[in-house]
Amino acid sequence: MATTRQADDSPAEALDGHLGGNAASIRATARALAKVESAVAVVLVEGISDQIALETAAVGRGRDLEAERVVIVPIGGAHAIGHFLTRLAPLGPGVRLAGLCDVREEALFRRGLEAALVGSPRARSDMERLGFYVCVKDLEEELLRALGAARVEALYDSQGDLRSFRSFQSQPAWRGREPEAQMWRFLRSNSRRNQRYARLLVEAAVARDSLPRPLDALLTVV
Repeated sequence: MATTRQADDSPAEALDGHLGGNAASIRATARALAKVESAVAVVLVEGISDQIALETAAVGRGRDLEAERVVIVPIGGAHAIGHFLTRLAPLGPGVRLAGLCDVREEALFRRGLEAALVGSPRARSDMERLGFYVCVKDLEEELLRALGAARVEALYDSQGDLRSFRSFQSQPAWRGREPEAQMWRFLRSNSRRNQRYARLLVEAAVARDSLPRPLDALLTVV
């Protein structure tokens, strides 16, 4: 069936169908790992929303990562970085490794890079020389800051989510907080929503030529 075929094609298409959340993440990782043997570059990211964001950014820049043999692998959390780096080591020096993580996971990535003998980064600049970039504080925050609260709210409205967001804003724990903080938590409170907006926010950022630096820099090195 067409729906099943689309779910196998890309993470973004899977989310538009019946598959989302953890099931989508597991399948996305398996699909990516199946391609690494023929890759010229492998990008390790924490989760499927990061993968969707990078793939969307690449399309927005006119690139075809599959044709270029650039594979983005969601590793299921920063704690797994060492395992994946070790698993990919047999690919050899001809395969470019790169990655993306949140600031709170930076230390995990550094230790993983050192343990896997990829390098010994002591500072963020060392990580970047190895091709690994850090989002401050995370990718969602980077995108929200790049677009601004008014544009994000307009995007929520265009997707039919503004009413749900207004309801969220009225919750006692979030009432009166900064709009950016409310938007960040609204995205993070639902995995399917977070993954869907990974594509939508990046498309909006590319259209404004305001792609966050970690995404922009990472695409430059692979």
